[in-house]
Amino acid sequence: MLGPLPVAIELQPKELNVEETGKTYLENALLKGAAAAKITHNWTIADDSGLEVDALNGEPGIYSARFAKSNKEKIKKLLNLMGDTPYRSARFHSVMVLCDPNGSQVSHAEGICWGEILKSPTYLGGEFESIFWVKETQCSYGELSDVQLAKIGSRGKAARAIAPDLLSSLKINSI
Repeated sequence: MLGPLPVAIELQPKELNVEETGKTYLENALLKGAAAAKITHNWTIADDSGLEVDALNGEPGIYSARFAKSNKEKIKKLLNLMGDTPYRSARFHSVMVLCDPNGSQVSHAEGICWGEILKSPTYLGGEFESIFWVKETQCSYGELSDVQLAKIGSRGKAARAIAPDLLSSLKINSI
């Protein structure tokens, strides 16, 4: 998602394992971003994301990753909770933070991808992305191409929104 920017991108250190104890996406993203910055002494971008289902009052939300033990169980639990309700609107919600090398938050941005929950997965072995239908693309979130994810995916939108702050913080003229 940040590939077009004139910066070198590195993945977080493998030994970094941050417990998500925040009560919001922003708090969780900041926990991860600050921890990575303090270990690497570099600028960091971190995110937290979740699936928010309107019929379930925004659940599972920040608890999406911990909603059940396996992907199959997550899907089953979500579909059971929804039952036969015709109200299946939902969104993937992502928040990204930019932290300086000391771990202080410099900026944050969010992205939302709107869709609806299907009654069964579009493919086997997926997680929530296999039951989240994106109407404008006529496919599930998990079937989106990298280009589509960068354009309409929640993380792609958040990355585009935070990119100007990253460039400004690094004193790089925009491209």
